[in-house]
Amino acid sequence: MRSICINLHKKQYKQHQRKLYNKKVLFSLTAATLLAQGGLQSGLAGAEEIPEVMPEVLVSGEKLVTPTRQASETVYTGSEITAKGIAIQGAKATTSVYGSLDMLPGINVESADSNGLAAEMSSVRVRGVKSALGAMTVEGVPNYGGNPIGPRDYIYDMENMKSLSIYKGAVPGDIGTGVGSRGGAIELRPDWPHEDFGVSFKQSIGANAYTRTFLRLDSGEIADMGTGISGSFSSAEADKWRGPGTLGPRLNANLALRQSLGDKASVKIWFNHNDLEQNLYRSLSSTDIEDLNANYEKDYNSSLTGNLAQDIYYYGYNQGSYQNDDLMAVLDFNPTEALYLTFKPYTSQEDVEILEGRTSKSGGSIRKRIRDIERTGIIGEAVWQTGSLKSSAGYHFEATDMSIYSMNYAPVNGSLAYRGYGRMASRGTAYINSPYLKLAGTHGTFNWQAGLKYFHFKDAASQGSMSGSGPDYTLQRTPDLDREASEYDTLLPTLAASSQLTDAMELRASYGKSFIRPYSYMPLVNLYSANRATFQAQGMNLQDLFDGYDIEETHTIDLGIRYTGSWFDLSPSLFYSTHSNLICKVYDPRVDLNYNQFVGEATGYGLDLEINTYLSDDLTWFINPTYTSLTYDKNLLYAGNTLEADGNQVVDTPEWLLKTGVIWHAGPLEVVPMLRYIGNRYTDLENKGEVDAATVVDLTMSYTFPNILDSKEIKLSLELNNLLDEEYISSINASDDSKEGEASYYPGAPFSGMLTLAVKY
Repeated sequence: MRSICINLHKKQYKQHQRKLYNKKVLFSLTAATLLAQGGLQSGLAGAEEIPEVMPEVLVSGEKLVTPTRQASETVYTGSEITAKGIAIQGAKATTSVYGSLDMLPGINVESADSNGLAAEMSSVRVRGVKSALGAMTVEGVPNYGGNPIGPRDYIYDMENMKSLSIYKGAVPGDIGTGVGSRGGAIELRPDWPHEDFGVSFKQSIGANAYTRTFLRLDSGEIADMGTGISGSFSSAEADKWRGPGTLGPRLNANLALRQSLGDKASVKIWFNHNDLEQNLYRSLSSTDIEDLNANYEKDYNSSLTGNLAQDIYYYGYNQGSYQNDDLMAVLDFNPTEALYLTFKPYTSQEDVEILEGRTSKSGGSIRKRIRDIERTGIIGEAVWQTGSLKSSAGYHFEATDMSIYSMNYAPVNGSLAYRGYGRMASRGTAYINSPYLKLAGTHGTFNWQAGLKYFHFKDAASQGSMSGSGPDYTLQRTPDLDREASEYDTLLPTLAASSQLTDAMELRASYGKSFIRPYSYMPLVNLYSANRATFQAQGMNLQDLFDGYDIEETHTIDLGIRYTGSWFDLSPSLFYSTHSNLICKVYDPRVDLNYNQFVGEATGYGLDLEINTYLSDDLTWFINPTYTSLTYDKNLLYAGNTLEADGNQVVDTPEWLLKTGVIWHAGPLEVVPMLRYIGNRYTDLENKGEVDAATVVDLTMSYTFPNILDSKEIKLSLELNNLLDEEYISSINASDDSKEGEASYYPGAPFSGMLTLAVKY
């Protein structure tokens, strides 16, 4: 998230080349009251421990959302969506992690398509902060990349996940945050090989030639050797709902192994491969959405015209190829009843090429963005328990090589002619070192935990080059594009407490500091490269611009109640946050240009609410509303003029969100209508541009057949998305400090249907 600022300061940052008051007082007083009350009750209750597991949210006998915590903790600070909760969200939740989170309060998921296949064309915000500034992990091992920075949510088959958890405030130290966690932290928990032999098959077909096949095999226990193996494969593809081209093919393969090593140790290995080809959707402009009905299906051209200004919009020149391979192991060792050791070595590789047409002074060009990223690391942790005290200490190390650059082409006679590199840089390896310590305890009905994590990022120096003139466009050393090595670090404390007032009610409070290391390098590099003469005339080079890069920081306080009753469950959470060192454009009168620096500030507060009402044994109603205020703390000086932004809502952050639905069972028939309401959103920092609110209704129905041919389950499901065929803007592509007219938009997909047959043995 970007905010507002007036002046520049701080230290530089490196780019990669080889393989990214009153309210506060009120919250503090409430938290102190809660802690004091919990401590008093603990003294009255003595040292008797309460059960480890809180009452769970049940929906028609099946868990959809439950409170969650890490194994070494005692206070629930996150929310977990179960496999059932993932399943009722349909096709988008099978291939997109963010699609699986759409039912939760506080999370606004916007996508260019409804089937989960459109990669890197979505916008997701967690309490107003972009999810790209958050963490995503598998079993605590981080997943992220650069250009764009952030998690790759499209590389997993969610059928291979037992559940997923999200922490929107305080983030546990043992979750490998990679580049940061300002946008929340997600932990995916694999469905490791089963103890019994099993086969799972799904076949889906639907509108726009959508098709997806998924197959998983589990070996079960092999010959009393303590060995289990699972393997899965899926293939998916669909036509774009607007314009020519396809999303896919998307091919995914997953292999997992679990092996016991005696009574005190075990090892699990997990490998995931994902290969995706896609044509891109064309974004709409501010002018286009003034008449959304007329431009709802506007997209790229289906053929070449010979006109350069038009051919940059040819669909074949706007496409991407994405390959991701991830391998990790989890080694567990339990030498004593009190001591538990875990080691998680991992390696990850990403190879991506994206073609994009773009306008230029010469009329247009085609740019190929290339990223080749390799990450290798290990997370080690020791957990020990003495009486009612749990202690854990761990260390996360990672070495990263990122090669991120671009190549330029011109459309000539129906093909692409090479026109040289964009800016190139040779660089070394970047390192993350992050130790952490956590303590947790239980005293009667009072639970507490505290943690401290240190994050240190060391980036390598780089040497810059640019292409010379044609016809060879030979790379030439360009010293003013060099950047020095740099280091960034921060301390990340967390604190949480809860008190079980009655069997049905719990009070809880938490505080946590989150961060994101410097990012958005390429926009700064490209701006400098396009204005080299202007900067050099003032004695400035690229390093001078990167001297203003820093770590963004967020402090969040959460206060909540959880009530579990006989016919309804209620879980409200109040949150308050302050954000500093945020990236924003700063006006530099020396060059009469605006460019990114890390000096902005913002303040947020709001309410997340989860309600589950059990109207009967077969009828459940869930309703998850959210109120979010996230506002800038300063005006912005842009090109010498003041833009009024102080107190304005951050771009693309609706004040009101609502997710609600009914789950009805009639024997083997299940019917789940769901409604999403997205409030008005602003498209610029002065809140002049506005996107209207939208209400989207979806419906899923399924019928589970009696056992046929000794099957475990055979289910036929029908999914209807955007049932009322609402024309609306789904995704807003804009920086938090965007001016009026700068944002681009993706319309939401129209009505569509999908049919799925799932068989389990």
